Amino acid sequence: MYSYTDFDRAFLAERNRQFRAQVERRIDGSLTEDEFKPLRLMNGVYLQLHAYMLRVAIPYGTLNSAQMRQLALLAEKWDKGYGHFTTRQNIQYNWPKLSDIPDMLDALAEVNLHAIQTSGNTIRNVTSDHFAAAAAADEVADPLPVAELLRQWSTDHPEFQFLPRKFKIAVIGAPNDRAVVKSHDIGVEITEQDGQRGYRIHVGGGLGRTPMLGKVVREFLPKADLLPYLEAIVSVYNLLGRRDNKYKARIKITVHENGLEKIRDLVEERFALLKSQFGGVDQEMLAAIEPQFAAPDFRDAATGAFEAAYSNDPTFRSWVDTNIAAHRRADHAIVSISLKAHGKTPGDATGAQMRVMADLAEEHAYDELRISHEQNVILPHVPKDALPQLYRALKAEGLGTANIGLVSDIIACPGMDYCALATARSIPIAQEIATRFDELKLEHEIGDLKIKISGCINACGHPHVGHIGILGLDRAGVENYQITLGGDGTETASIGTRAGPGFSADEIVPAIERLVVGYLDLRNDADETFLQAYRRLGAEPFKALLYPEAREKAA
Repeated sequence: MYSYTDFDRAFLAERNRQFRAQVERRIDGSLTEDEFKPLRLMNGVYLQLHAYMLRVAIPYGTLNSAQMRQLALLAEKWDKGYGHFTTRQNIQYNWPKLSDIPDMLDALAEVNLHAIQTSGNTIRNVTSDHFAAAAAADEVADPLPVAELLRQWSTDHPEFQFLPRKFKIAVIGAPNDRAVVKSHDIGVEITEQDGQRGYRIHVGGGLGRTPMLGKVVREFLPKADLLPYLEAIVSVYNLLGRRDNKYKARIKITVHENGLEKIRDLVEERFALLKSQFGGVDQEMLAAIEPQFAAPDFRDAATGAFEAAYSNDPTFRSWVDTNIAAHRRADHAIVSISLKAHGKTPGDATGAQMRVMADLAEEHAYDELRISHEQNVILPHVPKDALPQLYRALKAEGLGTANIGLVSDIIACPGMDYCALATARSIPIAQEIATRFDELKLEHEIGDLKIKISGCINACGHPHVGHIGILGLDRAGVENYQITLGGDGTETASIGTRAGPGFSADEIVPAIERLVVGYLDLRNDADETFLQAYRRLGAEPFKALLYPEAREKAA
């Protein structure tokens, strides 16, 4: 994990000092809300329905135990006792007082955390694979040093503080995409060609009102050229991006309107000018960063206690089968901690729960935690002999739900319960769906199924890349939920197709139940996932499940 330098700490202290003065001026009336807005957005502060919201950056989703405990402190001291982990691997606090936010930022700085560029028309928090450096077999290289390099490059970059719209970058180091790379403005995929390390660069992805998948603008970019090439892309976008219409201001629209070939030509032209200006300093920075991400000093772990617990404890076995992934070492495991207990708000964790996860990371997981874009917490390196004790501790704190990747592991934005932009509720719908399938006791029989919910067209809950996507909209003052089918956020990415007319709040959960239960009769066997069945059969059988009245009328 990257360790802050004296420069980093001084920079952050000065930035927080400046924002404290700006907050004081807003409170005393020296700044109007319109004047204050761009200043607060640069520091992760939104004005939501009921209160200000502070979004804290968790760079590429990586934390240590001290940082997680500090996040717990913020929740308990300045909020209502909990935080909300987001689809960009960040955490949000929904109830702080504006006057308290400078103190919150100073507390974050004590553990090398901040809220810079978590909002506004800038390059946002760089995201990455939550299994990075642990998922082993499929990984070409650890993407986290590259993500840290991009974080340093993009933070307060003078050319990119006032982009046409927000800009998102993701980095992966494996062919299996666990970061939804193709839904980002820029997706960076570490590859190898002829024995040389480099990158495949995707550009123009994004969800929202016009969902698009990124296109490959460079099939292979040498390792040494990454920063000047990305700077060229963002520079071209900064010049061409539409500032006349914010709904058409994202780079996906720029690529669509200008064509990939023109964008590629302009980027290559700009890259040729920039390449020499870097002079190798970026590679020197990367070389200094890489050793800080060295693998832990793994201990040899016996597996007898794990195997005994697995054989004798059915609840432990269910949790292992669902929440544990293979590690590069056979005596270790990757643990996914579900923040999706049935009936709870997806992604929320109390201060007490954060402290428990911090303690477990420090005691059993080499002091490292990750936040996934699916709003769960990952312990990337856990010796197998620690798993029974770890599970007991998680279960005691309400964190032992065995549902990773199942129907109740729902991604959901805050929706109309918090967000000023939302047009429908997300959280209650997610809670009702999870509770219903828990009652039916069908989750494990259904298997892999990704439901993603957003409460407005901005699609922060990623509905367009959900196997089942639910998009909440306003129809003449009434909540209306559209369903999309067949979305996929992995290396086989696809945008879901709208199924048909939307459903009311009272209708949406029964509709999802019909759809999912009906799928069990459509699949070839228990190994065929919902997405596989959809791709084999097409949309019509699934639409018939959603709209039985239409089928009856046609008959």
